[in-house]
Amino acid sequence: DTILNQKGEGVTCIYVAIGQKASTVATVVRTLEEAGAMDYTVIVNAGAADSSALQFLAPYTGVTIGEFFRDNAQHALIVYDDLTKHAVAYREMSLLLRRPPGREAFPGDVFYLHSRLLERAAKMSDENGAGSMTALPIIETQAGDVAAYIPTNVISITDGQIFLETNLFNSGIRPAINVGLSVSRVGGAAQIKATKQVAGTLKLSLAQFRELEAFAQFASDLDEATRKELELGQRMVEV
Repeated sequence: DTILNQKGEGVTCIYVAIGQKASTVATVVRTLEEAGAMDYTVIVNAGAADSSALQFLAPYTGVTIGEFFRDNAQHALIVYDDLTKHAVAYREMSLLLRRPPGREAFPGDVFYLHSRLLERAAKMSDENGAGSMTALPIIETQAGDVAAYIPTNVISITDGQIFLETNLFNSGIRPAINVGLSVSRVGGAAQIKATKQVAGTLKLSLAQFRELEAFAQFASDLDEATRKELELGQRMVEV
C-alpha cells in the first residue's frame, strides 16, 4: 500500500525481497503492475532458492539504487522484506567462515550489519540537492516476540515501529496494529495540532481497552464502568 500510494508523488520506490518464495514476489509484482506502480518501482530479488551471499548483498544493492536518486535531488522509498532473513543469511555465512557465534548464534557484528544499512536513509541538505531516501525495514518475529535479538536491534536503530499482530488479523481487525507495541520516536513533533490532541488520548484509550479485553476473558461478571470502556474500545477499533 505504501508503494501504491506514491503514484504521482515523484517518489522512486525500491522493493528488496530477501529470502522470499518466488510465488510471494510474483504476487507483489502482479499487484504493482495492476496498479500501474511498476512505472516508478524497482524490484531487487534474492529469493529463498538463491545463495546466502546473494541474500546478504540484496539490501545493499537496493540502497545503492536509492542513493542514486537521493544524491540527484530526487526522493526514494526503499522497503526491505525482510531483514530477519537477511540476518539469517549473514549468520550462515559467518558460521561457514568459522567466526565466533554470539547470541542466538548470530555473529557479534550483526548490529553493525543493519545499522550501516538503515543509516544510509537520509534527507539531504539544500546545498546537496535536498533529496531524500526513506527506509521501511520489515522484521519477522517468532510468536510475536519483539524482545528477540534481531527485532531489538532494528527497533533501536529506527525512528519507530508498527507492530502487526496475527491474532488481531485473524479476528478481522485490519490493519492489525498492536497500539501498545507500536511506537513513534518522532511522535507529536511531526503532527498538526488537531491530530496531536486526538492521537494522545486515542492511543491511551486503545491501550486500556486491550488490557480490559484480556481481563474480561477471565471474568464472567463485569461492572457497568468496565462494560462501557469495552464498548467504547470496540467502537474505536471499528472506526
